[in-house]
Amino acid sequence: MNENKSPGMSGRVYSDILTRIIEGEYREGDRLPSEHSLAERFETSRPTVREALAQLRADGIIATRQGSGTTVRRRPDPDLRRFAPLETLSDIRRCYEFRVMTEVGGASLAALKADETDLTAIAHAWESLEQVIETEGIGARDDFAFHLTVARASKNQFFITALSFIREQIEFSMDLSRKLSLAKSIERQRVVQQEHLAVLEAIRRRDPEAAEQAMRVHLQRAMERMVGA
Repeated sequence: MNENKSPGMSGRVYSDILTRIIEGEYREGDRLPSEHSLAERFETSRPTVREALAQLRADGIIATRQGSGTTVRRRPDPDLRRFAPLETLSDIRRCYEFRVMTEVGGASLAALKADETDLTAIAHAWESLEQVIETEGIGARDDFAFHLTVARASKNQFFITALSFIREQIEFSMDLSRKLSLAKSIERQRVVQQEHLAVLEAIRRRDPEAAEQAMRVHLQRAMERMVGA
């Protein structure tokens, strides 16, 4: 047996198991084969399989309980494979985790410090996203612009710099999320837009707690829409 422990092999095991979950071979609540069985199937070592399973757990796809083995926790959106390599799911999750930690605070500050120019800019960015829906576009750049205007309204350069520095990664995840929504229904797009509106309205009301909560809900739900409920 090839004792390949390289990240490449671990990634292949990860992708194969994830594909089987997406395709329904392993359904939510189903128990996965043992590490030993998976190692034999992939002709690799148990540590390599363990590494792949650890990543799936971190991504919220599977769960392991003492005495119950490893079971499928949730099924990612089946359309995910149409728009991005499955290996990117982990990076997307980490990107959203970072955004929650930063943008939630930025929205709270924006509610305290935004001036009329900021409020106009955020509203204009929201209206641009409305136009994207009307024209059945993707609008990843418009989506990023909305979040950036909120960061600017915080009057704290570090929030602006943090978003700008990872703009490429954010726009990639936004593009994927919005393509998935477009593939589903106009109603799903409207749900996303209502989440944006909740952020805007909380900032308009000068309510930092509501702005913080609205941004947190939006970002967490964006990830859930990809990974599955």
